Amino acid sequence: MNDRDADACAAVAREIGGIAAPGDAAGEAGVAALVARAVAELGEVDAWFANAGVVADGPDAEAAWEMSWNVNVMGHVRAARALLPGWLDRGRGRFVVTASAAGLLTMLGSAPYSVSKHAAVAHAEWLSATYGDRGVIVQCLCPQGVATDLLPTDAAGRVVFETGVLTPGQVADSVMAALSGERFLILPHPEVAEYYAGRAADTDRWLRGMRRIQRRIDDAVRDEAAALR
Repeated sequence: MNDRDADACAAVAREIGGIAAPGDAAGEAGVAALVARAVAELGEVDAWFANAGVVADGPDAEAAWEMSWNVNVMGHVRAARALLPGWLDRGRGRFVVTASAAGLLTMLGSAPYSVSKHAAVAHAEWLSATYGDRGVIVQCLCPQGVATDLLPTDAAGRVVFETGVLTPGQVADSVMAALSGERFLILPHPEVAEYYAGRAADTDRWLRGMRRIQRRIDDAVRDEAAALR
């Protein structure tokens, strides 16, 4: 069990009977330490759940892009780099990437999040294509709204996630069900598959639909600003 919040990490580990290993699962040193701790405690790593993610926005756009890339993409890259040699030697391993429906579609209101999640999906696809025939199973979790601290609560978030928000437990159930197979995409919101297919089949139509949603967001922002005046 890993998290940068050591107290929360320890609490969840106690709850599930796991091992608390707090630290930064995105940085090079943090990933290496986490893999080493897992091997020391468990003997080897059978499955890695790359869950670390951030929504980084704010006045310092450069910092938001850098953090998004480091956590949402490079955390997965570094974990795969550390784990692949052992998995390829043994001929088995499972890499479960938590991306987002934003990685298949987009996330209005946050360019760094959208772009980095697209990259996370692309990296997972590349791993599967490259190592799938050598025993490495790669799966990519792409939910829409989930009731965690990452769920946007601003005007854009309220418009985009006005319905269909799942609990973390519901998403976890989808992941557990998917572990019995090798299907690449794990979609707790099944409608994402339809949106993804529509995006590919007629991108211009899909973009027109996204622009309609953006106009609703713009209207909500204006209404909110007017109410504060």
